Amino acid sequence: MKHVAEDSNVYTDEAPGYNKLSQNFVHEIVNHTQQYVRGRIHTNGIENFWSLLKRGLNGTYVAVEPFHLHRYLDEQVFRYNYRGTKDNPLTDADRFDLAIRNLVGRRLTYNELTGKEGETEAF
Repeated sequence: MKHVAEDSNVYTDEAPGYNKLSQNFVHEIVNHTQQYVRGRIHTNGIENFWSLLKRGLNGTYVAVEPFHLHRYLDEQVFRYNYRGTKDNPLTDADRFDLAIRNLVGRRLTYNELTGKEGETEAF
């Protein structure tokens, strides 16, 4: 809950794991046995995100190591958050420019990438 502001509106399905959300947030539930949308309350966006993530992990990236899963997730979050919509018509060039600007000043070494950071070579 450290990544969500306390005054946020949270929309979920009726899964019991979400029951305590109403203690910290405005929590609205959509009961999928009765309906999928109740006014502005729905879970379509997150279901779309998970569908795209699973399609990428099972199709495009077929050998994902659990060690790198957070990187694949970050990539999918970027793709989803900066997808072109009718309200926000981003082009491929816009997304490329944004991605490159976010790389400035960052460095990922081979040892970090392979999980060998801090290891010493044995001769």
